[in-house]
Amino acid sequence: MGWVTRFLAAVAFLAIGVIFSPETFGSKSDGPNSHNLSTYLKLAHLLCFSTAWGAALWVTFIGGIIMFKNLPRHQFGNLQSKMFPAYFSMVGVCCAICVASFGYLHPWKSSSTPEKYQLGFLLSAFAFNLTNLFVFTPMTIEMMKQRHKVEREENIGDEVGWTKNMEVAKVNPKLAAMNKKFGMIHGLSSLANIMSFGSLALHSWYLAGKINL
Repeated sequence: MGWVTRFLAAVAFLAIGVIFSPETFGSKSDGPNSHNLSTYLKLAHLLCFSTAWGAALWVTFIGGIIMFKNLPRHQFGNLQSKMFPAYFSMVGVCCAICVASFGYLHPWKSSSTPEKYQLGFLLSAFAFNLTNLFVFTPMTIEMMKQRHKVEREENIGDEVGWTKNMEVAKVNPKLAAMNKKFGMIHGLSSLANIMSFGSLALHSWYLAGKINL
């Protein structure tokens, strides 16, 4: 089942819920339209935030680490080069929807100071993801491809982990220089990703204070 099919299935389930249980989503026919819009925006905000938060948590602290420890380095790098643009695109879109919905529900002029801070956190998460998508990720992928070429000339890259790379880099100045440059770019990308995750974490604390269980 492709991702499009899964997405359409999720939308279908949501539509069924609205049709057969409209009061669940605050869409009673006799209710005010403003209340309906507010509820839909809150739903969009919650779904997009949870998607962004879950994806960031998995990619940053679980999925990437498991893949690095179990896949040959070049295979791992090639997989990451396909996954990260999709990851940053999805999280960026989710953050954009969160910014739009939160900004609509809490107009700047009438917002409290905590609400203004929260909008700032969401904007920060959006900006960090855009920076990764359009700046750091393309640079990292290009540098990775160049380093893979050098490593293949040294007959390394099919192993798991960094051991052989570090050994060869001690006697190959070109590889050592590429490692340094790649580490700097990748470090900036990782920092932007962590800053985005931290901004979402701060917003999760705000949301937790608003939910009644």
